[in-house]
Amino acid sequence: MLALKYLNGYPEHLQQRARELLDAGKLGEAVRKRYAEPHAVRNDRQLYDYVQAIKERHLRQSVPLGKVLYDGKLQVVKHALGTHTAISRNHGGKLKASREIRIASVFREAPAGFLRMIVVHELAHIKEADHNKAFYQLCLHMEPDYHQLEFDLRLYLTALEHEPA
Repeated sequence: MLALKYLNGYPEHLQQRARELLDAGKLGEAVRKRYAEPHAVRNDRQLYDYVQAIKERHLRQSVPLGKVLYDGKLQVVKHALGTHTAISRNHGGKLKASREIRIASVFREAPAGFLRMIVVHELAHIKEADHNKAFYQLCLHMEPDYHQLEFDLRLYLTALEHEPA
């Protein structure tokens, strides 16, 4: 039986349905049909503006973002779709903090909903470090379909990994 690493925590009946679609070579097609809308966020500047707009709408009082970019070094196989880091520097005896968000390059070509989901996920880490109840409530506040988008993203990544391009 094919192991589906992106779907490990999901019920067996969902994994089985994904396996059936994968065996038929139709998993990627099914996901792409459901999420046909592409996005226009192609470079780091556009990504910064996109993330900043979502942040301004939902997390206005949070710390400013220093850098937002697509990162080709993030490896989906290590479950890193995006990262958030806090960098502290000493400037003249004062501690200055800067936040960075890096999004895996696979999202340049991913459907618009998946880019939004990963951006919401990384922005939620500004307020909540752990994946706890408060974290997921914040994700749902910013993106009401967060859980469905996360599941479908996992299907999309499974299709990318197992189906020919």
